[in-house]
Amino acid sequence: MKLFMLMKRRLGLLFLLAVLGPNLLGQQRVTPPAPPVPQSTQQKPDDADVVKITTNLVQVDAVVTDKNGKLVTDLRPEEVEILEDDRKQKISHFSYNTTVTAGQPERTANDTPVDKNAPPIPPSKLKPEDVRRTIAVVVDDLGLSFESTAYVRRALKKFVDEQIQPGDLVAIIRTGGGMGALQQFTSDKRQLYAAVERVKWNSIGRGGASPFAPMDPPTPGPKGPEVDAAREELDRFREDVFAVGTLGAISYVVRGLNELPGRKSILLVSEGFRIFGSDVLGKNYTGKTQSKEYMAMDRLRRLIDQANRASVVIYTMNAMGLQYFGVRAADNTSGRTAGEVDDDVNARRNAAWETQSGLDYLAHETGGISIRNTNDLTGGIKRVLDDQRGYYLIGYRPDNATFDPRTGRRTFHKLSLKITRPGKFNVRMRNGFYGVTDAERAEPRTLGQEMVAALVSPFGATGVHLQLTSLFANDVKAGSYMRSVLHVDTRDLTFTDEPNNVHQCVFDVVAITFGDNGAVVDQPVGRTYTLALPDEVYKRATRDGLVYYLTVPIKKAGAYQLRISLRDTATKRIGSASQFIDVPDLKKNRLALSGLVLKGSSARRTPGKSLSANASDANTVSNPNQTDEGVDQGNADASPAVRHFKGGMFLDYGFVIYNAQVEKTSNQPRLMTQVRLFRGSTVVFSGNEIPYNVNNQIDLKRLIAGGQLQLGTDLVPGEYALQVIVTDLNADEKHRTVSQWMDFEIVK
Repeated sequence: MKLFMLMKRRLGLLFLLAVLGPNLLGQQRVTPPAPPVPQSTQQKPDDADVVKITTNLVQVDAVVTDKNGKLVTDLRPEEVEILEDDRKQKISHFSYNTTVTAGQPERTANDTPVDKNAPPIPPSKLKPEDVRRTIAVVVDDLGLSFESTAYVRRALKKFVDEQIQPGDLVAIIRTGGGMGALQQFTSDKRQLYAAVERVKWNSIGRGGASPFAPMDPPTPGPKGPEVDAAREELDRFREDVFAVGTLGAISYVVRGLNELPGRKSILLVSEGFRIFGSDVLGKNYTGKTQSKEYMAMDRLRRLIDQANRASVVIYTMNAMGLQYFGVRAADNTSGRTAGEVDDDVNARRNAAWETQSGLDYLAHETGGISIRNTNDLTGGIKRVLDDQRGYYLIGYRPDNATFDPRTGRRTFHKLSLKITRPGKFNVRMRNGFYGVTDAERAEPRTLGQEMVAALVSPFGATGVHLQLTSLFANDVKAGSYMRSVLHVDTRDLTFTDEPNNVHQCVFDVVAITFGDNGAVVDQPVGRTYTLALPDEVYKRATRDGLVYYLTVPIKKAGAYQLRISLRDTATKRIGSASQFIDVPDLKKNRLALSGLVLKGSSARRTPGKSLSANASDANTVSNPNQTDEGVDQGNADASPAVRHFKGGMFLDYGFVIYNAQVEKTSNQPRLMTQVRLFRGSTVVFSGNEIPYNVNNQIDLKRLIAGGQLQLGTDLVPGEYALQVIVTDLNADEKHRTVSQWMDFEIVK
């Protein structure tokens, strides 16, 4: 990596994709009025997503349903009693909080089906205050059978297509995947689709081909029973080890959710794990007699306390669905008596009960629900989402004995809620807490831990303002790669005055690239930089900022995520940013697009001239002394790194089209291009479809394209996205249309 101290107005010259010819797509003017932004009908209360436990306030959340399972939303404080250790407490805080954003209707099964071939809508960037629900779907591939995995993947695709709502921050995480998967909390469906594709059967997990192993004939010989017993004990030990691994993965997710906003929940999709046996006594793995409580139970208790402290509700769903426990076609009953076959059938039934009990217990103790005995996994997910539409936040002031320093850490205070309104109600809430305040449990962070926390946050830290732009591209010689540019606002850095009019600054940078499975692609790159800038360069850097370049070769197609954090050494302020890239497999010879470059200009481009001299070589950097006619001199905000444009500006965009199919008769591609402008999820401008002009193209496998739009002066300031859609008329219908988008901001 190399740090270039160049003005941001020159950044466009360093992008390999910035050849924008007016003969390619032409110019259009965007002047639509911006639609109103829907507002929530109910304000989110301060710290509504946090279960508070302090010496003067205990605050918990609760879900109340009627006898039909419908949410009860109109309870009054006088109709509710909260009890601590069976003693009634005086309620000091009471409110009902909704997680459904007003003005955004939810999709239902009767809605128009999703057109999977239609261009996707660019995702809106969620700010912490916009998040209504934070959902981690944890797929327990350590405990899923081959049979169940396909059903789970199908349900997850439908969840992403139809059930995610505006204001949802979602991650799809595999217990057998890398813990870097925690980086995938997002509202970007591209990332979620990539995560769904990674949900596959884990051959080293505790799940076999089907939820229950087929009956095998007993091992012959005098030692046969001993061999079978040893094998059974080994299988049980293996199941327990993987069950602990599952709970450990969930614990990691809970820690990551602790500081995220919204109504926080985990949906664990699994075939279950044992916490108790069906018999009272048994032998452990050393042969000693003990209570039949498996090793997962201790880990489970600690997880429940951790989830309650983090205000995380855990829902569970048994992926095996409805099962037949009798003799199956795969069973080999030879050598077994009828009684032995019956014993094996009963063992299956008991195993189903034992493994389900772990899921039931985890959901019950954290205020969630357990979904079982259903083949409709999509319907099960809908039940979970419906359950999160709203909740009560109830607080009371505890007495001094609750947090007695002599007994508090050892005393578990049980909580319960009673509804005094006539009728039958079901209440789900936290089951209690230990007499330790949140402040006492909080552990101080080192500076390194703070940088890591900034690195994994889906929102990024803003102590130092960063803007990250990552683009996919491909070169004949270099292959596929990710080109990233980080802009640093130098006003957030601390410079000291040194002799000879030199200004010095020291900062640390950490960069990590994650694959779609959450694993780190390359070793984390961390360096400390000391900048010594002459006075003239310092003034330019203060005005225009600094630019940090990173090029990562991509050897394998897939989804990638680059995360960077930067710390100002003098003030310890930290900033972070992230970017997602989906790298297509060009070897499949399917239509694909590079990343999209945006830059602003105050004037219309001169017909017949381009903005960059060389756009095909990944290792070529244009002459930095060349004048960038597409951007006003000194207008750093309108560069491709920052993308802050004013109404009335001309917006130049450029990209590369890969693998366009060539018509046999003319030996030429037939492409149509279109641009759309979004504010949030609403289209504010849709251009006409324009035929692509193939003239003057050197490589028909890498077609350079671009165009120019004029932004209307009446566009409301805010965040927007420009989407480019390319249709190949020579390709088959499934692979005919591709799109690419890039976000930008309109400023006053």
